Amino acid sequence: MPFQPFDLTGKVALVTGGNSGIGLGMAEGLAAAGASVAIWGRNTAKNASAREALLKHGGAVEALEVDVADEQAVVDATAETLRRLGRIDTCIANAGVGGGAPLTEQTTEGWRKVTAVNLDAVFWTFREATKHMVERAEAGDPGGSLLVTSSTSAIHGAPRNQAYAATKAGVLAMVRATAVELARYGIRANAVLPGWIATEMTERLQGWDKFTEKAIGRVPMRRWGEGEDFAGIAVYFASDASRFHTGDSVVIDGGYTIF
Repeated sequence: MPFQPFDLTGKVALVTGGNSGIGLGMAEGLAAAGASVAIWGRNTAKNASAREALLKHGGAVEALEVDVADEQAVVDATAETLRRLGRIDTCIANAGVGGGAPLTEQTTEGWRKVTAVNLDAVFWTFREATKHMVERAEAGDPGGSLLVTSSTSAIHGAPRNQAYAATKAGVLAMVRATAVELARYGIRANAVLPGWIATEMTERLQGWDKFTEKAIGRVPMRRWGEGEDFAGIAVYFASDASRFHTGDSVVIDGGYTIF
């Protein structure tokens, strides 16, 4: 039989924030590789549009309206995802928010809004998915992949973005701890660190000529990243090709951080 490590037929993947940007790019890759996919998002119309796009790949697709900053909503949505699709083999915690301001003007309310989505929600999402994966492993069906979308802000200075940077660094530590704890069950945990990507979060910057010249001009590949640039890494970490790859952080930024 030919070696087909990236074939995801029979596997189920969950992507939070999967209705646009990086999350949708990941979901597209997973669906094209044969996985059934569940996407979570707050916007009903965007969920429906993303679902239609993913259905073109021929597999099962579910779209749930979920506010990941609400712990009970995450608990309930995980149970509903399992009810609809039967299992979760890959859980990608991708949902995130920004919110920059000078440090002296940042508020506790703003700090907590960012940490709720970018850090707390990752913990809740991983915890609920892991309960299922561990239970499955103890029943004789080990394995599973956890992936979080961090940011290069976790590893270089991000002025006016202390909350964002802190959360994106925090999930790297969460991944390492989780990778060590759950390896005995065949469950892997990793992070991907995007650079400058053209998404709704960076929409204002995309129209700023000076930023394009100074920042994107420094990207060795000379362009903004796109959601589809994350399809391959999602498939890799969801597949058996990465079955011994855990606790890692992979930078995808067109070479920006090394230039």
